[in-house]
Amino acid sequence: MGQDIRRRADMNGIGVPSSREETVLHPEPAMTRAQVRRTLLAISLAALVTGCDEPALQVPADAGDQIFGLTAEQSARVLAKVGDRVITLGDFGRTLERMDQFDRLRYQTKERRRELLSEIIDAELLALEARRRGLDKDATVEDSIRQILREAMIAQARKGLPAPADIPASEVRAYYESNADKFIEPERRRIAAIVVGDKALGEKVLKEAQKAGSSSAWGELFLKHSLTAPKDKSASPPLDLAGELGIVSPPGDPRGAHPQVPEPVRAAAFRIASVGAVSDALVEADGRFYIVRLSGLTGGHRRELAEAERSIRVALLQQKMQDQERALEEELRKKFPVEINDAALASVKLPGQLVTPGSEPQPDPAKPRAPQPEQAGGAATGSSNAGK
Repeated sequence: MGQDIRRRADMNGIGVPSSREETVLHPEPAMTRAQVRRTLLAISLAALVTGCDEPALQVPADAGDQIFGLTAEQSARVLAKVGDRVITLGDFGRTLERMDQFDRLRYQTKERRRELLSEIIDAELLALEARRRGLDKDATVEDSIRQILREAMIAQARKGLPAPADIPASEVRAYYESNADKFIEPERRRIAAIVVGDKALGEKVLKEAQKAGSSSAWGELFLKHSLTAPKDKSASPPLDLAGELGIVSPPGDPRGAHPQVPEPVRAAAFRIASVGAVSDALVEADGRFYIVRLSGLTGGHRRELAEAERSIRVALLQQKMQDQERALEEELRKKFPVEINDAALASVKLPGQLVTPGSEPQPDPAKPRAPQPEQAGGAATGSSNAGK
């Protein structure tokens, strides 16, 4: 129920200009889809205004942003009361406004609008009961609320940011020229391998693979010997793709690693002279033996500005977002003093299963070690044990 309302409000809707007395349908040569959606929402809200007999609440001077299609007076008109909580036409309009455009189309009739209002009321009832039971003070709920408020603050701070397409071309070019190394694409190689568990077998298969003159011959060897070959031969890939591990760039390039390609195999692939050839030696990695084949090769090149422009615009926007968040955090730290108790932080102990090996502080060899309980009076302890 409440989840259903949240689901409908997931995507930002588009509101409409309207008034209580009339639905604004400005005559234009051709209406865009956005204008059609605005018109439909105006009809919904205008119908609600017409059918609402409750008097308007007193509108405060800081009533906030106007809801599309409603005046401040109309936004304050009461639709329902739940305990001490008042649900206004503005609340209803905001719910419609946040909906996906297609979900919004469901509420063009009085019955369906009443159904939506009933869902809003049910959600409010649950929230009131949760507060009565003190669930709003639960640590998990408070953490969730803080996270929601954080996201709301960040979203508000980002309102002035440009869309990627609106970033000036001069700024894009400046980024491209000052980050030239980021647009140099290294050579990339596609690797296939036959994997065996025995070195002697590996040496034998290597010689056969080196003599194989075609992709199909390689594929037959893969299906016959590789530990990675599928048990069901009917489900095996085409022979020319047999044993494919992935695409990698030269050793040392952090962008070109592949989780299925061990580093020794990666290094061996860049010693193979031509596409279709097999490594001249067996490669051992992770307790297995690899016969490595070079399946494909893409030469290194520098990406031109036109090719990289879209990714640059996205990177610039992300940088602007990060800068804005940092500026906001710095401003808030000046406004709200922050004090950190380093001693208390250092005393925090993780459960044993969460402590990774090597993460515990190591003793300083320059300092004498304090005697352990079992070491105190070592000789006496030893004689005591001997007598048992």
